Formats: sequence, C-alpha cells, structure tokens
Amino acid sequence: MARRCELTGKGVQAGNNVSHAHNKTRRRFLPNVQDVRLMSETLGRSFGLKVSAAALRSVEHNGGLDNFLLKAKDDKLSLQARRVKREIKKAQAVA
Repeated sequence: MARRCELTGKGVQAGNNVSHAHNKTRRRFLPNVQDVRLMSETLGRSFGLKVSAAALRSVEHNGGLDNFLLKAKDDKLSLQARRVKREIKKAQAVA
C-alpha cells in the first residue's frame, strides 16, 4: 500500500532531521493521503481513490473529478485514474 496520490503522483520524500549541534539523521516526509470517494457527473457513479489533501482542493477548484482528469497529464495519474479518464472521454464522445 504505497503512500502516493493517485491524481497528482505526490509521494514520500526523504530528508534530514538537523539538530542544534548540526547532527543529521534521515527522515521521511509523508504526504497527507486520504481514502476518498469522488463522484463523476458524466458517468453518474463514484470512484474510491487515494488522494492527497492538495489534490482534493485542486479537484474542487477545477469543477469536479471529470474536469480535473481531462486536464491532467496521464504520466501523473495512477492506472485506475487513467481508466476512469478513458471512460469519461468515451461517455462524452457518445453524448
């Protein structure tokens, strides 16, 4: 179970804890990833995704999951998100 956002690709980063004496120990910066269900208006159903809090705000800013996925680059999306994007494109082409 990877700590990676399925919409933006945001994942774990590594860095150092630096003490007052300037000793360095390795640490991990974890993204704020939540399990959410996002509704697609075009398809009329919801999808469960692991999404970072920043990506959730971006989805709302872009006017919903459909608009966000259509604007997003495929290399940032997870396999499941790419499948949803493909379904949305097909549904819009038919309509």
